[in-house]
Amino acid sequence: MIPRKEYLDTLIRFRDKQLIKIVTGIRRCGKSTLFEIFRNYLKSDGVPEEQILSINLEDGDYIDIVTGGQLYSYINSRLLPDRKMYIFLDEAQQVENFQKAIDNLYIKKNCDVYVTGSNAYLLGGELATLLSGRYVEIKMLPLSFREYISVFPKDSNLNRLYFDYILNSSFPYTLELTEAKDRKQYLQSIFDTIVLKDIVARKKFPDLAMLLSVVRFMFDNIGNISSTKRIADTMTSSGRKISVHTVENYLQALTESFIFYKISRYDVKGKQYLKTGDKYYAADIGLRYALLGTKKADDGHILENIVYLELLRRGYEIYIGKVKNAELDFIAINEKGTEYYQVAYTVIDTDGKTLERELEPLNAINDHNPKYLLTMDNTPLTSHNGIKQINVLDWLTVESR
Repeated sequence: MIPRKEYLDTLIRFRDKQLIKIVTGIRRCGKSTLFEIFRNYLKSDGVPEEQILSINLEDGDYIDIVTGGQLYSYINSRLLPDRKMYIFLDEAQQVENFQKAIDNLYIKKNCDVYVTGSNAYLLGGELATLLSGRYVEIKMLPLSFREYISVFPKDSNLNRLYFDYILNSSFPYTLELTEAKDRKQYLQSIFDTIVLKDIVARKKFPDLAMLLSVVRFMFDNIGNISSTKRIADTMTSSGRKISVHTVENYLQALTESFIFYKISRYDVKGKQYLKTGDKYYAADIGLRYALLGTKKADDGHILENIVYLELLRRGYEIYIGKVKNAELDFIAINEKGTEYYQVAYTVIDTDGKTLERELEPLNAINDHNPKYLLTMDNTPLTSHNGIKQINVLDWLTVESR
């Protein structure tokens, strides 16, 4: 069992704080396992078993719990008076009006509540209003590259592991599956559950085939600027007529279910957010290969996807940068300040033009915030007029700070 240290440390920091801890993320990214690890931590810290109540609302044992009132009654009948209770609810959105049950538990002084959900709308609408200021969201992703390689011998070839990581998937359970056909079947089952249960059933989209066409288009265009009009026009010209409004609805559902993450553009010179030119990155590249096959992908955009997810894990707010006529891959902002990242699979060529092109947007930025060029090139740490060129696998395997 991979410890998921960053997420575990976050839960430990928020333990016993008067806040509901809500862990969100794509299905099978490890949320339930994280709760299991945290419950083991509580027991090792002296919390008796009877003070821990764990309920997976997708488990058939709880099929009769369908409303928030029933959920609250079930939990309330199992609380121990005058003793601290740790309550874990997996996939709370399965229960209608679960928000009210959570709110009633929140006001009890002896309840510390932890919740998971596989959809962004878990924190939308009524819950956001009802529990405003009462919860903290912990955004969970599948395994990072550093977590993935932790199960392999330390002398393993990092380049080989990187290719396994993107092809075989970053979902934790795929490490238990040694056959490629089993991994593909497992990934397909994850995808089918998300599409059928989290999107089609909830949103009531009538045309599953059209939705799947949009999904395949998005996986095939990772890292490309993708306006809803461009997507609609491209699909219509290929014989799948679709409106811009329908594309917008599909993309919203896909991001709400954490299959894709949307990133917007920011004009570095003009200091303003731009309304056009969004990009989308996938929660897991293995899903792409499972759905599209192993046809040739843009290695640079796949690498961008991996870097984007790592920046998310490290707690950054991320934008695409526009610098005059050049594009900067990522502006990363956190409480410590701003950093700039350019990602290229390689900058080695015979005339140096590739390196020059990749450095151009970084050189055009006049402030003194840190600037990085991340590549797969096996070159020593290099500085180009203050811009640090780093091997991306070295960067991915450094523990975040």
